[in-house]
Amino acid sequence: MIIPTIETEKLSLVPPTLEAFCVYEGFYTDAEASKAYGGPITTEQVWARLKADIGSWYMLGFGVWVIQRKSDNNYIGTCGFWQGKEWPKELTWWVAPQGRGQGVATEASNAALLHAYNEFGWDTVETYMNDDNRAARALVEKLGGKKVKRAVFTDGLSRDIYQIPKPGL
Repeated sequence: MIIPTIETEKLSLVPPTLEAFCVYEGFYTDAEASKAYGGPITTEQVWARLKADIGSWYMLGFGVWVIQRKSDNNYIGTCGFWQGKEWPKELTWWVAPQGRGQGVATEASNAALLHAYNEFGWDTVETYMNDDNRAARALVEKLGGKKVKRAVFTDGLSRDIYQIPKPGL
C-alpha cells in the first residue's frame, strides 16, 4: 500500500515512520500534553502506538499522518483517522505543545477531511472525545461538527459523537 502525503499551505501530512518516534515519545510521555490521549505512557507503549499507527494503514486502508511543519521540517503531531476494535471510525489528531496555538490542528484536520471525502469516498466523517476535552470539542465545532448522538463505548465511557461536514460546504 502506498500511503499518500498531503500538502497544505504550512504543513505536510506524511506517512508515519520510525523517524516520527521522537515526536511520539515527547508527546505521549508528557503527562500534561497527552492526558486526553491516554498518557502518559511508557516508551515501550509509545513504540507500540507508533507501530499501530503504521499498521492501521495496512489493516484498515486508512490511518493517521504525521504532521510536519514546512517552515522547519519538524514533526509536531498527527492527524487522520483511527478505529479501535468495536469502536466507530473517527477523525483524530494530537499536536505537541510546541505546535499548539498556531492553527496546526485546524489546517491538518481540514486536509484530512477533504481526503476522506474526496479520496476515500466516505459519506460521513465522525469524531468523539472525552467530555472534559474542551479543546477538542472547540476544534470540532470550528470544523462545523454537529453532535449527532451519544454512545457508550467498550471502555464504559459515554461520549458525544459529532459528524463533521466536508470543508467548504
